[in-house]
This record gives sequence, structure tokens and C-alpha cells, in this order.
Amino acid sequence: MRLRRIAARRSLVHGKGLFALQPIAAGERVIEYRGEVTSWRRAAARQRSAAGHTFVFGLSNGRVIDGSRGGNSARFLNHACSPNCEAIEVGDRVFIHALAAIDPGEELFIDYGLAIEGEITDDIRTQYACHCGASNCRQSMLGNTEQKV
Repeated sequence: MRLRRIAARRSLVHGKGLFALQPIAAGERVIEYRGEVTSWRRAAARQRSAAGHTFVFGLSNGRVIDGSRGGNSARFLNHACSPNCEAIEVGDRVFIHALAAIDPGEELFIDYGLAIEGEITDDIRTQYACHCGASNCRQSMLGNTEQKV
């Protein structure tokens, strides 16, 4: 029998988070981000009709993995400006790998590096505010918080 290595539970950073139950080595594959591969349009329509969190992971081909449809606990990964994990895309699949050794009890984080179109308003800054508490926190889950002219 294989021991569970990770579990979703309440996070001090935001809602639920994903936590290590066993030691995880740097470079180790932790979990695959699973869900229905679909279009941004379909995922956005679902977001408008469902209150609460969104669990959408953008792929480089313009499609998304919607973790709210057939997803797993990877959808509970929270953002941090100094993440201990990274997402590696392979085709229409995304794997989460540890960037550093992770001890039992530690929360797993990735840098969302979100990109939005248009002007970054105060409302958008508030909506995408970061609460990771890292010493180098950029105060935003957005990848590039500088305005483009």
C-alpha cells in the first residue's frame, strides 16, 4: 500500500491549499493537474455561472484545463511569489514538480503568473492581490504588474 503524499486542507494563505504529508525531494514530480481540457470561452462561461473559486489552468496552446470538471486536489495549489513548486506543461497535460525539498506539513505553492488583457485597474489589483507573505511578495498574482503603454 502506498502512503498518501499530499492532501488538501485549510490554508492560511487562501481557502484550501495543498500540503505535503511525506517529504518531497527537489525535482520530484508531485501531482498532475487534472481536469477537462476545454476552451477559455467555455471555462469563462462556467465561471460566470458558478460562485466561489475558479480552477482553470491555462495551456500554451490557448486552451485550458478546467479543474472543476474531473479535476483532482492539484486545483487547490495556491499562489506564492516564492513558490516551492513549478508547473511543467507536456502537451495538454501539466505536472507539478518540487523546486526545493518540501517537509511534511508544508504548503505547496506555484507562481500563478497570471496575465490579463487591458488596463490593470484598482479593482483588478484587489481581485488578484497576493497574500503569500514572502519577503519578496509582489502583492499580486499577476505575472507582470507593470502597466504597458
